[in-house]
Amino acid sequence: MVKVTWGTVYQSTVEMKYGECKTPMKNIVIIGMPGAGKSTMGVILAKTLGRNFTDTDIVAQETTGRLLQEIIDEDGTGAFLETEEKTILSLHGHHAVIATGGSVVFSKKAMEHLKKDGVVIYLNISFEEMVRRLNNITTRGIVLVAGQSLRDMYNQRVPLYEKYADITIDCSDGDFEDCIGNVMNALHTFPV
Repeated sequence: MVKVTWGTVYQSTVEMKYGECKTPMKNIVIIGMPGAGKSTMGVILAKTLGRNFTDTDIVAQETTGRLLQEIIDEDGTGAFLETEEKTILSLHGHHAVIATGGSVVFSKKAMEHLKKDGVVIYLNISFEEMVRRLNNITTRGIVLVAGQSLRDMYNQRVPLYEKYADITIDCSDGDFEDCIGNVMNALHTFPV
């Protein structure tokens, strides 16, 4: 059994000067359905913008010493959502790109924590595109409650993503380079 310690996962201190005062730079937080491209987008944005990158799914796995699917299978979806929330609440820092797990929007505390120091980008994909991209649903660590279909999960999450998003980018059609360009253009309107 692995003992889980929840502390500060990372703390970066990169600051940007505005006149005489120093203000921490906001994080860029990526939310969306499983298969939307959150992790891939996060890595590319971090490299392009010269920022730190954090994938909260990987942080949760490293902290617990378990795969996400193991937590769901052995402890249930409630324990998984609790682990995800604790992972998010352990993040402290600025000037990072953070790719979240798809179910993060179920935790109001986690989303408030992320929005406090970040701009939230929702990578929107259609249900059909999500299904096309998900070829490893039984091992990926996707939160589905008993009897819930993928369509039910999709319909449940979309309003939550829309609620928390500062920026929504449609990533269903077109190629990934277009999606990245759209994110970059949208970020110009936010002080990040």
